[in-house]
Amino acid sequence: MMERNNLYPIFLKARSLNVLIVGGGNVAEEKLTFLLKSSPDAHITMVSPMFRGGTIELAKKGCVTLVDDVYKKKYLIGKHMVVATTDVPEVNVQVWKDCRAEAKLVNVADNPPYCDFYMGGIVTKGNVKVAISTNGKSPTTAKRLRQFFEEVIPENIDDLVKNLNEYRKTIKGDFEEKVETLNEFTKGLIQKRES
Repeated sequence: MMERNNLYPIFLKARSLNVLIVGGGNVAEEKLTFLLKSSPDAHITMVSPMFRGGTIELAKKGCVTLVDDVYKKKYLIGKHMVVATTDVPEVNVQVWKDCRAEAKLVNVADNPPYCDFYMGGIVTKGNVKVAISTNGKSPTTAKRLRQFFEEVIPENIDDLVKNLNEYRKTIKGDFEEKVETLNEFTKGLIQKRES
């Protein structure tokens, strides 16, 4: 039987959440980079006894607080989402245990059994955002798919979204009728190739 990705994709309003990243090395910087790229208004705290120079510079571009310390459970207070990226497995597992005890979403980088969520590949073109998941199995595949979609989704897709939003406001009828009208209007966007 073929394995199936049972993850439920959601798009979070990161500006409304408090995110904690535990660690200050390469992986922490990568997670911070992608969080800020996707949600530049995210509220992020990073806890680590050391931070890379690139992380310090990146933190200046967002709402990022750097805390020079080792992980302690107290840093979970007020946090909604936690990403553990240290190179000490025992610390990452402790972060996971503490998050489980407090019902906080947690991702232990590169350790799928200790993840409530994965940070997949993301393509953003204006108001259009596509998220890609490989169920934690292959970040490289997600990266290649992201690159593919960045190339094939046209830059002017945002114009289409804005125009359709205006058109949607003019459609009369109930929800079902509006959906049918928009489906009919947009079916030419994706054309299947003739075999």
